[in-house]
Amino acid sequence: MPDLFSVEGKVALVTGASSGLGAHCARVLHAAGAQVVGLSRSLGEFQVMADDDRAAFLSRDLSEAQDWTQLGEQIQSYFGSPDIIVNAAGVNLRKHADDTSADDWTTTMALNLTAPFFVSQALVPAMKKKGFGRIINFASLQSERAFKNGLAYGATKGGVAQMTRAMAEAWSAEGVNANALAPGFFPTQLTAPVFGDTEASTKLAEQTCIGRNGQMSDIDGPLLFLSSVASTYVTGQLLYVDGGFTAK
Repeated sequence: MPDLFSVEGKVALVTGASSGLGAHCARVLHAAGAQVVGLSRSLGEFQVMADDDRAAFLSRDLSEAQDWTQLGEQIQSYFGSPDIIVNAAGVNLRKHADDTSADDWTTTMALNLTAPFFVSQALVPAMKKKGFGRIINFASLQSERAFKNGLAYGATKGGVAQMTRAMAEAWSAEGVNANALAPGFFPTQLTAPVFGDTEASTKLAEQTCIGRNGQMSDIDGPLLFLSSVASTYVTGQLLYVDGGFTAK
């Protein structure tokens, strides 16, 4: 029986590949046999793969205006058209609604919502020709719940949830599935303020059904599932990887 979860020989694009869950996803897909293009502003943690012949890095700030077609061509110039897109780049400025500026709003929207759509749109035509594609967006607990100082971030993550469903409706009939991972609290640069507060992180762990916050390896199985043929009949879904946080 073939390995349903195999990504051997596939090409994966991972945005936000320099740190956090993006960097981790890039490492997991690479270790599982995929050719990986990492896209972020700086090399960061992607450095560990940069010299490998199955890895390539493209420096780009996705919060800025882009020629998306040209960016798509650059991405495909390394290993051909991606079979897997992991839209992991994101920002959370953690500002109260009263203090959120127009620039804060624009930056958050551009990176968390605009970039995942237009990166995917630029690469989907080649996926359609192959009859296979996997788009994995990063949603959040805030796709469903409101958190303190998270209005702009939460608005984008609610948007990611609906965008994922709309992507599935638009493209799945041609073999391009779109789903989203919605992580709970994982120890990354983005959540450093939370994990730096022992009382706060303990309280969040107690909110889960499992009784702990996320460990980076907890994302591996869900990632490989959504990247592979194992998820052939799964599209338009949010998979909460949160230890049961949203179940309570």
